[in-house]
Amino acid sequence: MSATTPAPAPSSGPTFDRGRAVTKSLLGWGVVAGPFYLIVGLAQALLVPGFDLSRHALSLLLLGPLGWIQAANLVLSGLMVLAAAVGFARLLPGRRGGWASVLLGVYGVSLFAAAIFPPDATGGFPPGGTDATTASPSGLLHLLAGTIGFLSLAAAAVVIGTWFRREGRRGMATVSFVAAAVVVVGFLGGAALAMVPAGVGLLWLAVVAGWVWLAVASLTAYRMAPRPDLR
Repeated sequence: MSATTPAPAPSSGPTFDRGRAVTKSLLGWGVVAGPFYLIVGLAQALLVPGFDLSRHALSLLLLGPLGWIQAANLVLSGLMVLAAAVGFARLLPGRRGGWASVLLGVYGVSLFAAAIFPPDATGGFPPGGTDATTASPSGLLHLLAGTIGFLSLAAAAVVIGTWFRREGRRGMATVSFVAAAVVVVGFLGGAALAMVPAGVGLLWLAVVAGWVWLAVASLTAYRMAPRPDLR
């Protein structure tokens, strides 16, 4: 009689961590948010009559009959930022995760506020309109939302940059600190010189630096997050 080899018992432990999968998914939205915002914004800038990238900030696309497109762009991008904020809160330990989440969350909410309160017409846009000579309540609230949002994003970059440095990712830490400085200087300088091309260029610099940093930082955090597959 030949002996039969018993089949191995199936593993009773879990092989997939749903919580880890959710964290990675949330961080993934941080990778998508910036490219989505910039692609939609640049597409409008190239197609909307009268819009000049060298003279007009993207926020002016909120004005005119097609303003709802940029408003939707801001709202959807803001939702993605909020998702990324939750992802960082789940990944980063202790109070650092809380601060990163709150600061990124404030930036996301500021995008909603910017969509609700459009800026004042300036630089001849929209075509056929009249440039504002004094700031309206909506224009002031738009500027306030931008100020709070960009400063919060810069602070988030510093907080997350310190975590990168603690985790031995010194390159990403340096990128985060530099991005924070560029966002602050670019936005404040752009706001002060908003009526001249140099000011518009500084605003563009702040916008692109902030979105690029968020995408790269989210991608790095996504790769650092534990795999959901426990095998």
